[in-house]
Amino acid sequence: MREILSDLVAEQQFLDQSLQRIPIKNWDRVTPSKPWTVRDTISHLADFADLAADTLLGGDKVKEWQKASDLDVLRQRAIQRGRTMRPQDVIEWWRGGRAKVVEPLSHMTEHDRVEWIEGSMSARTFATFRLMETWAHGLDIYRALEIEVEDTTRIRHICWLGWKTLPYAFKAAGLDYSPVRVEVIGPGYAKWVYGPEDTDDLIKGSASDWARVVVRRIKPKDVRLKVTGETAQKAVEVAQAFL
Repeated sequence: MREILSDLVAEQQFLDQSLQRIPIKNWDRVTPSKPWTVRDTISHLADFADLAADTLLGGDKVKEWQKASDLDVLRQRAIQRGRTMRPQDVIEWWRGGRAKVVEPLSHMTEHDRVEWIEGSMSARTFATFRLMETWAHGLDIYRALEIEVEDTTRIRHICWLGWKTLPYAFKAAGLDYSPVRVEVIGPGYAKWVYGPEDTDDLIKGSASDWARVVVRRIKPKDVRLKVTGETAQKAVEVAQAFL
């Protein structure tokens, strides 16, 4: 757990520090995830941090999300709250929530189970979801603020999660899933491989492309992934490293 939690904190701190350097007026810039603004996006991250913390500490707030027929209604509640707050207060809201997530996770093994919106998952996967949320929404914020950022080796966690969640993505799309292998090259020519060797369905290419595809920040037709096999082709189309 130490590795994923260290990378989670680093990703959150990088976004936090980026926000400290922008004019307050830029907090209301619209991101590519319209109509959300920078403020709205951090409010969402803060709200989900609170929800995650409550779950880890034995609360039952997640049950409301599990029973909800429209999750966007619940997301909008946090957005409205953030719009009544000063930018620095929104950041403090987020900081408080994420600290209450990391502390209990640090006392868990990677195989311990955590209850979440679509059911339980391992503590490692849960922590990776928190990193993915920060990274994906960070991409939106950096684009809105015209901030140039380079990918780090932390992107391997998003690549892994994109592969790990393929069975769920196929089920959500009403498709049958069979094992797919993903081989990607990341910063510093690091190579990361997920999936069995004995499959004809293979996705190869850059970690940056695969990670952005699985968080739906770029369309498959706009990347240079080499895809072999029908299931692998479907995987690129339906992949979603989020619930």
